[in-house]
Amino acid sequence: MRRRKALKWGVIAGFWLFFGLLNASQLYFGLLMENFPVPVGRMFAAQVIAWGAWAPLTPLVLWLGRRFPVERASLGRGLSVHVPACLLVAAAHVAFVQYVFILLEPFGPQRVPRPYWEQFLGRLTSQLHIELLIYAATLGLGYAVSYYARFREREMRASQLEAQLAQAQLQALKMQLHPHFLFNTLNGIAGLVRDNKNRAAVDMLAGLSDLLRYTLENAGKHEVPLREEMEFLELYLGIQQMRFPDRLRVEMRVAPETLDALVPNLILQPLVENAIRHGVSQRPTPGTVGVTAEREGERLRVNVYDDGPGLKRDGGGGGGVGLSNTRERLAQLYGERQRFTLSEREGGGVEAAFVIPFARAGEG
Repeated sequence: MRRRKALKWGVIAGFWLFFGLLNASQLYFGLLMENFPVPVGRMFAAQVIAWGAWAPLTPLVLWLGRRFPVERASLGRGLSVHVPACLLVAAAHVAFVQYVFILLEPFGPQRVPRPYWEQFLGRLTSQLHIELLIYAATLGLGYAVSYYARFREREMRASQLEAQLAQAQLQALKMQLHPHFLFNTLNGIAGLVRDNKNRAAVDMLAGLSDLLRYTLENAGKHEVPLREEMEFLELYLGIQQMRFPDRLRVEMRVAPETLDALVPNLILQPLVENAIRHGVSQRPTPGTVGVTAEREGERLRVNVYDDGPGLKRDGGGGGGVGLSNTRERLAQLYGERQRFTLSEREGGGVEAAFVIPFARAGEG
């Protein structure tokens, strides 16, 4: 608050000092060209003091402008205050300036001394229109600054609300994944129990516990390094390999330079789950799920694929919670800078791929 007040007073004083020096230099050189020499020091001092006298009057004018705004709804009330205030301020300023001019004599001694009130009335008559213009300009500038500050405040609030809405939408999308993933895993455990594979069910529960611990630790993060996402994926695939011990093969080809790249939290699990559900589980023979990641200039490309029956024969795999959630999260986080595709692979199977800006933790 002190800094703001000091800055405010500094700007006001500097503004009127600049005009005082500008007017003094213009007046001095103009008189010099007319062969009318004047004492430089006293003339500059008088002009700087005369214009600088507006510095303490400016906060008064700005306060009157805030207290009695000249707006359409209160135009009559505002003018009824500002018209007499403007005349009083002008009279006070002229009275002070005339006293300074008598004291400093910037144009030399008067040839014919006149009473103060006569000099005051003469200056007031000749300078009143300028004084009124300065009052109105100060008032208008104050309104302009105030309107701009309110505009910036509304703009900032709108930006904050937009950011909060985006955060809420991202959080809702992420929370949508948790029960979906949990129910599917619990169904897998129930299947193992029904098949009397109790040891595998216990191991699967232990793996599920690790997964839930990970999701809780990263609940507030929208982006994590790819390294952490791969660690979570390995836990998840460990559980899935318990469900399909002889039918699920996993391929990982992740470039080392991509491990520190930021990716959306829990972005790979629904894609891999979709590949297992619509790919591997539909095959009568063992199937493969693979993940690749590589850097393409300033972008990161991640692929998740399977060698299942494909989109045309399967008739599914193109929607559902996992894929629709992935599309929406990528759009929320990266807007036009991302791309998500789902296509058939040559030789069979489906490939889901997304491309996002390449950024490491701590980078903009």
